[in-house]
Amino acid sequence: MDNQYTPSAKNVLVVAQEQAKYFKHQAVGTEHLLLALAIEKEGIASKVMQEFDVNDDDIRSQIEQFTGYGTLSRNAKSAYLPYSPKAADIMRLSHENAKQLHQDQTGTEHLLLALLSDETIFSSRILANLNVNPSEMRRATLRKLGVKEVAKKRDPRRNRRGQQAQEAEGTPTLDMLARDLTQLARDDKMDPVVGREDEVKRVIQILSRRTKNNPVLIGEPGVGKTAIAEGLAQRIIAGDVPSDMTHKRLMMLDMGSLVAGTKYRGEFEDRLKKVIDEIQRDGQVILFIDELHTLIGAGGAEGAIDASNILKPALARGELQTIGATTLDEYQKYIEADAALERRFAQVSVEEPTQSDAIAILKGLKPRYEQHHQVAIPDEAIVEAVKLSVRYVTDRFLPDKAIDIMDEAAAKVRIDRVGHETPVAKQQEKLVALRRDKDEAIERLDFELAAEYRKKEMRQKRHIDKLLDEQIANQANNHYDLTLSVHDIAQVVSEQTGVPLTQMEKSEQERLVNLEKVLHNRVIGQDEAVSAIARSIRRARSGLKDPQRPIGTFLFLGPTGTGKTELAKALAEAVFGSEDNMIRVDMSEYREAYSASRLVGSAPGYVGYEEGGQLTEKVRRHPYSVVLLDEAEKAHPDIYNLMLQVFDDGYMTDAKGRKIDFRNTIIIMTSNLGATRLRDEKSVGFGAVDNSSNYDAMRDTIMKTVKETFRPEFVNRLDEIVVFRSLNKDELHQIVKLMAKSVLQRISDQGFNIKMTPAAMDVVAKAGFDPEYGARPIRRALQSKVEDALSEELLQGNITINDQVTVGAKNGEITINVKPLKTDTATVAD
Repeated sequence: MDNQYTPSAKNVLVVAQEQAKYFKHQAVGTEHLLLALAIEKEGIASKVMQEFDVNDDDIRSQIEQFTGYGTLSRNAKSAYLPYSPKAADIMRLSHENAKQLHQDQTGTEHLLLALLSDETIFSSRILANLNVNPSEMRRATLRKLGVKEVAKKRDPRRNRRGQQAQEAEGTPTLDMLARDLTQLARDDKMDPVVGREDEVKRVIQILSRRTKNNPVLIGEPGVGKTAIAEGLAQRIIAGDVPSDMTHKRLMMLDMGSLVAGTKYRGEFEDRLKKVIDEIQRDGQVILFIDELHTLIGAGGAEGAIDASNILKPALARGELQTIGATTLDEYQKYIEADAALERRFAQVSVEEPTQSDAIAILKGLKPRYEQHHQVAIPDEAIVEAVKLSVRYVTDRFLPDKAIDIMDEAAAKVRIDRVGHETPVAKQQEKLVALRRDKDEAIERLDFELAAEYRKKEMRQKRHIDKLLDEQIANQANNHYDLTLSVHDIAQVVSEQTGVPLTQMEKSEQERLVNLEKVLHNRVIGQDEAVSAIARSIRRARSGLKDPQRPIGTFLFLGPTGTGKTELAKALAEAVFGSEDNMIRVDMSEYREAYSASRLVGSAPGYVGYEEGGQLTEKVRRHPYSVVLLDEAEKAHPDIYNLMLQVFDDGYMTDAKGRKIDFRNTIIIMTSNLGATRLRDEKSVGFGAVDNSSNYDAMRDTIMKTVKETFRPEFVNRLDEIVVFRSLNKDELHQIVKLMAKSVLQRISDQGFNIKMTPAAMDVVAKAGFDPEYGARPIRRALQSKVEDALSEELLQGNITINDQVTVGAKNGEITINVKPLKTDTATVAD
């Protein structure tokens, strides 16, 4: 036996074998098939028989009355019983019924239709004795299938020459290729639709036109276009539509199923033409095509017409009522390009709902999500989901993005606190295994074993039903052990966006309060710059900053080598967790006006368009970062025009039209403006007097150059312009200490014990500092004077892990002293 039967039909065949053996009959007859259909509760046939008050007890008593029990031997009970000639004919006819109704598998409904087609067989006599009219039961079965009437099938043994096969009326092809939204609404399998009254009313108004009665819903992804169609289906079922629409069926066409399997030329056109003919003949179908733009080119081959051109005549005449849905971009690209198709549709604009509307929508959906996740969802969690989605998920639209956050947060709560599997899920896995074993037994024609598996399956189903009843009882009382919190919502948004939104822990509060101290662990001096940065971070994390602007926008100025770039790195590590959360752009690469396109992406048609911008793409993927625009003065002036919108509104539009969110970034620009004027003034070095008057003079010189270089509207949008102070001798020693500590740590990691004296640090500081280049050459001085000397001693074998190494100085030169080990720590001497 292959997969030509549905699972419920397979159960019927097993039960028919059981019942025939129960009555000790020699073969499976039509009466046993009828009895099995009544026993199997999963199929359509059983539901129809229940409507006519036909049950298995009544049928069993009729069999006992008319045929009684047979004389089947005990050994034969385990054997496979053949079908009687009439029953075999019924089986063949059931397959033909399925094919006639364009069904891939034979179900219980097809078996019942076959039994009802012959009034001379025993099963029909049983139904007649139970006061059931087979013709009426047949019509009821066809109604369940959505078919008005099927022509009576002729005997396959009769000569068919010259006969025209009659096709089934109704909409069998459409039923196979589309989903009945009105039936889903009738069965309460559809989420409630909240709001959108104006849009649904407009759709109904357009559908009521005489011609061109085809609305198209146009809106951004996730705003609720499909939900409007579902709302219309719910209104039809509720009768809240004009009288001429109360019996309409809203069918959602599956374009994938329409195209699938059409290998040969003409198959697609024939399938679509059948759908159109069935809709026109029925007269009570409204077709809903989601992603309407997929009609363009669908099924089109060389020399053939596509789906849109096949639909155009029927759309124009009003014979085919269609609701389309697509995004604005796709509508402009595909539908507007075909003026003949566009004029057949009336536009219905679907705007993104407001925050209050989105909250109402989520409250309407809440019971379904609570039932699915077994988690209570309070109103404050819904409000938080909407607020945070608007604030941080900027590339998507309400209500979809808020629903996704609520859904994922509820799933997270369920998984984290209960586990991956519920009791019902575990029992359902066992049920699936039993069904698989039963099907394998049927394939082997071992109906005795299949019957045993079926009994276990029924017991398992009763157990699952009991668990579900208990679950439903808890839901009816709104009793859920778990509750979704505002913290859970914030945690999911943090995971999706990378922005830390959860309630600040005490350790983070202390770190923010002492942020200046944390930054000074890496940045020596520069109190003004460190303080300005720390204030911005505290404003952001306490929720007081302007939500429409970046966390902070700074211009760092001053002589080279004073710590401007180092502060940006320290900030990325201290606030965002790692230096990797710094997006560095070398502005010296953007000297030409055309290079601005590299920041936001190339224009359509140019090389690199699909790759995105070097700045916008990085920020889009890492929205919570330090953006360092290094050496800003070297960029072309047109580049700064791009930044004006970022500084004011917190976003930049890339070449693809996407708004890139900069509101969770700290933008730092560094510049050496004014350095040329300062070179002639001995304001940096050991001989400089580091006092306020000297600093003010340097600041005035630099700010004068800034105003000459940058436009006023650019300078005015910066949060703060920070001029870095010159480094004095004490600060240089601290920088040497920091860098030396890193070098000594690398040596210590190899097992050696080492320390460095203040005299050695002074030698490095004097050798490494240059009035023109600031403190940057200190690293080179450490390499040449300390690392080179240590590497020579190590390679010559003069240092072992049992020695204490001291890096000192004598007569202005670095010395390496090696003594037997007394301490086991690598240190930088105070």
